[in-house]
Amino acid sequence: MIFVTVGTNEAPFDRLVSGVSGLAGREEVVVQHGASAVRPEGATCIDFLPFDELVELVRRARVVVTHAGVGSIMVALSQGKRPIVVPRLGRFGEAVDDHQVPFARRLSERGLVTVVDDPSLLPSAIDDAHAPVELESTGRLGLAQDLATFLRTLVDGAEPGVPGA
Repeated sequence: MIFVTVGTNEAPFDRLVSGVSGLAGREEVVVQHGASAVRPEGATCIDFLPFDELVELVRRARVVVTHAGVGSIMVALSQGKRPIVVPRLGRFGEAVDDHQVPFARRLSERGLVTVVDDPSLLPSAIDDAHAPVELESTGRLGLAQDLATFLRTLVDGAEPGVPGA
């Protein structure tokens, strides 16, 4: 099963939801579409889900496709999934700005997600989906510290990796 989630953001993410339109028929597709108006033909479409149901769908999925929201990505990773991530972009009214782009890139550099900038490329990204991700459970805080530092940088208004920004 392919599970697609746009998270709980109040802005539509029609660009992502439209990108999965060609997937139905290959295997079961479940789309949590939120405020998006698009309903992919042949997919099971759900506006919002209780958290436990979302986690169960992520757990059952062969592939998870999501926006680059921290919560959605962390749920996928917690279930051993390496999500395919399409960042929301401000210029399309999907978010207030492009804050999801550097976050997605950082996780991609760590091998935790696959970033797809153009949703029309989702079918090939799904075909090439990587093996499940295994997070270290040694008690070390490397990833957690990286995420906390990155998020603090975003909150403080500077771009990560850009001195003096």
